[in-house]
Amino acid sequence: MKQLPQSAAMVQALNAEFKDETAEVAQIEKDIKYYQEKQKRDGALMSEKEKEELNQQIANLFQNYQTKGKALQQKIQMRQNEETNKILALVRQAVNNIAESEKFDVIVEQKAVVFAKPDADLTSKVVEQVSKLQ
Repeated sequence: MKQLPQSAAMVQALNAEFKDETAEVAQIEKDIKYYQEKQKRDGALMSEKEKEELNQQIANLFQNYQTKGKALQQKIQMRQNEETNKILALVRQAVNNIAESEKFDVIVEQKAVVFAKPDADLTSKVVEQVSKLQ
């Protein structure tokens, strides 16, 4: 599936779709690191109240990071599954077309075969057909 142009297009589309949310989560991560470094660097000079406020700020950022990060990860996974299913439908269509045109009775996925002659491999034909389909 990685050989298909649709797979590369899917990755680019998903990256573009979730670019802003990914950047937001990355910024929260940077903020956490900044405040942790500040805590290490300036902790000895801070009052107890300042230390508590900084710890609370870090804890709040971390909770926000986990919440948004998990939600984003789930959204990306869901969209990736949707797009993968669309590509798999194209692959099935291409396999069916090849089976019909070349009069195959059975086509077995490569992972399920222990040994096959290289000329029995239909991968390049499937990739070619799927590349033509939209």
